[in-house]
Amino acid sequence: MDRTKLPKIEKMPADVRALGVLRGRIIDGSIPAGSRLTEVQISDEMGLSRATVRTALHQLAQEGLVSLVPYTGWTVVKLSRQDVWELYTLRGAVERLAASLTAANAEPAQIADVREAFDALETACERENPDEIAEADFGFHKAVVDASGHSRLRAQYGQIEHQIRVYIRSSDALIADSKEILDQHRPILEAILSRNSALAGELSEDHNLREGQKLTVSVPLA
Repeated sequence: MDRTKLPKIEKMPADVRALGVLRGRIIDGSIPAGSRLTEVQISDEMGLSRATVRTALHQLAQEGLVSLVPYTGWTVVKLSRQDVWELYTLRGAVERLAASLTAANAEPAQIADVREAFDALETACERENPDEIAEADFGFHKAVVDASGHSRLRAQYGQIEHQIRVYIRSSDALIADSKEILDQHRPILEAILSRNSALAGELSEDHNLREGQKLTVSVPLA
């Protein structure tokens, strides 16, 4: 009998599922920066053991999204001016190299992935949905890194990518017109499509430094 093939059910440990939920809520701002998290409350709300929740929180700490404050407990990290400076200068260097390598060496299929990521950003900007825009913005930069053909660079980027997602959300929130976000990324795409390695790298770094400096000014002094 012909029928639609049923999808496979993905099995994940409870701590991995908890990690995904908590990470998503922190990145999208549902759990605001500076919020205090308690293992008891999370375990009660999610129906999980405290040990499972603790494992997820420790992973989030490694990703730079939460911190364990002595005598206080777990707190969602709030970006300081130092954090913003470190992230945008690091991104500037890493993404300059990635864009340069992608423009020079990427296979047609990888270039198509970068173009597709830009199209997703364009669609998100047209819908004017801040959540979609922030994720699509990150998706474009991630696509450029992935297309670079540099496995160690991708691994290093992976260590900070969730902090970058929080950073991008904060940065994009400062821009009133979503068209401006798209216009910031179009020249980078065009340089990659034209295989202009030097220009792609330069534009990528300039974009990171310029927007990073704007975000730094918006962050209150500690």
